[in-house]
Parts: sequence; structure tokens; C-alpha cells
Amino acid sequence: MKAAVVVFPGLNRDRDMIAALTKIGGEAPAIVWHKDAEIPKVDLIVIPGGFSYGDYLRVGAIAARSPAMDTIRERAAQGVKVMGVCNGFQILSEAGLVPGVLMRNASLKFVCREVKLSVENAATDFTRGYTQGQVIRCPVAHHDGNYFADAETLATLEGNGQVAFRYAEGTNPNGSINDIAGVFNAQKNVLGLMPHPENLIESAHGGTDGRNLFATLLAA
Repeated sequence: MKAAVVVFPGLNRDRDMIAALTKIGGEAPAIVWHKDAEIPKVDLIVIPGGFSYGDYLRVGAIAARSPAMDTIRERAAQGVKVMGVCNGFQILSEAGLVPGVLMRNASLKFVCREVKLSVENAATDFTRGYTQGQVIRCPVAHHDGNYFADAETLATLEGNGQVAFRYAEGTNPNGSINDIAGVFNAQKNVLGLMPHPENLIESAHGGTDGRNLFATLLAA
């Protein structure tokens, strides 16, 4: 599977994501600058984490209006897989590619620690490397990860299997409604995820719980 990583000014997890995709997929992803509307023909587009544009206005709000995002919307509508992690999740939300919004953490503090995630839908290309209800470890590092959706949207998410991951065992670090840590779009080819699976893919990182997400996705 061919992948591309879209880079915005202010991101700081692009190298981590590139390293994970290269190590697990065996091929370096294409690197696309956000102002470039031309994205190579790939099977997976990833927006990594960080602080695009310094999180000014609202997190992800400026990045969501970059030229590359128009192309990403078109590719997503065609069925190409798209994943946004942390700030990437915020950008996807602001761009309307996944439902809901990411607000300031309930504690009003930056949170950087390990959490536990429950796999809520294991029947997608992103999650089929796990089992339904499996609890995995994953690090988080964010200031605006408090996921919120209105009651109608939330009911749709829950009913359609669009909740990908929840914070488990009381480890919700930000106050997200229903402990939601990651969501799909309705077609389940776009995933927004607040924790960082790319930072837990080998023993030297302290564990490999994030590896299966990439291994199965890149093999799809």
C-alpha cells in the first residue's frame, strides 16, 4: 500500500509518523506540503500531530483551509483511506471529514501520558488487527483533545459503529464525551484519533500495541 503524509507548519510528529509507516510498511511515504494540492496516487493519506499554525484561532482551523485539504476531501469521497492523529484529528474535524469537535481539555492543562484504549469497532481496515473490546496501551500528548458532539450526532456515531476507540479503565485524559478517543466518518474510510499509535510500535518505545493498526492498514 502506498501512503502519503501531509505536512503543515507547526507539526512536530511528522517524522514519527513517517518512521512508523516506513518501518512497518517497508516503503517510505510520499511527503506532501500543505500548500500543494497535488497529492500522488496513494491508498492512504495521513495527517500527523503537532500544533499546526501554533493552534491559533481554533486548533486545526487554519490548516483545514489549506489547498491540500480540498484534494483530501476528493480522495476521501472516492474511498481513499485518510487518518488524522492528534492535531490531524483536529484538522479532519475542522474540515468536516469526521463528525464532532475537539475542545480544550477539561483540566485546561496539556496532558502527556499513557492511556488505555478499548477497540470499539474491529471490523474496519484501520482496526481489524485488534479484537472487538480489546484494551490496548497508547500515549497521548495534547491540550485540546476533549471530543464533543451534540446528542443527535452522538446517537448516530454510536448506532453506526463510528466510534473507533474509547478511553478505557478510567484513563480518559481530557473529558471527552462517552470516553471517545477516535471516530470514523460514515463510510469508515476516514479515521480521526487523538492518541499516538505511531509512538508505540516497537519494544524500544516500551511496547508494540500501536503496531497492529499500521500493519493491517498497510497490508489492506
